[in-house]
Amino acid sequence: MADYHMQPVLQKPPGYRDPNNATPPPPPPPVSQQPMRKASAAMPSSFRPKRKRRSCCRFCCCCVCISLVLFIFLLLVGTAVFYLWFDPKLPTFSLASFRLDGFKLADDPDGASLSATAVARVEMKNPNSKLVFYYGNTDVEMSVGTGNDETGMGATTVNGFRQGPKNSTSVKVETTVKNQLVERALAKRLATKFQSKDLVINVVAKTKVGLGVAGVKIGMLAVNLRCGGVSLNKLDTDSPKCILNTLKW
Repeated sequence: MADYHMQPVLQKPPGYRDPNNATPPPPPPPVSQQPMRKASAAMPSSFRPKRKRRSCCRFCCCCVCISLVLFIFLLLVGTAVFYLWFDPKLPTFSLASFRLDGFKLADDPDGASLSATAVARVEMKNPNSKLVFYYGNTDVEMSVGTGNDETGMGATTVNGFRQGPKNSTSVKVETTVKNQLVERALAKRLATKFQSKDLVINVVAKTKVGLGVAGVKIGMLAVNLRCGGVSLNKLDTDSPKCILNTLKW
């Protein structure tokens, strides 16, 4: 019998490719080029986008915008109805009278001095038939002048009050100065103008006015009132209207 010897099996070296086999599949793409779905699947749940919270924010913003537009619309409608129904008008003011009691100019060693009591009467009219006016405490200043200059006649405060619809109210204001120093040249001009009733008078008031509707008081608006600018002799035959400025001090 022939003697057969077993041949050892040769091991393939690392990296050996059999030419008879088909072309191997391409290597897997890098991690950066893999589909986002795999990357997102590997991300922790805390890093994933929260679509539900964004939707809630958008819904809240839409609700706020709609509510704001609706509020402005209702405000405009309410204002239009108020003006059509009540037809509101501002109060009117006029200087009804003005006089100087105890007017005295004295020549002192330090200069001339003035003593007098100024008494003015301001008439207020509420032209509205359904609205009420509320007046706060009013600060009043009065002065007299020769046309080119003014001399203060003191200041006072008038207590607030309520004025009903279609009402006319007369308010008396009184201030006093005693031994108030003035220049001698001015004192002479004041004395001459007082004798001829050519003294120019001025009354300035600062107050707040509120509106009342059906027993409800609505706010207080700051106003500045200026009356006069005319001489005493013209005031005897006419009651000049006062100038009313709102939101100005």
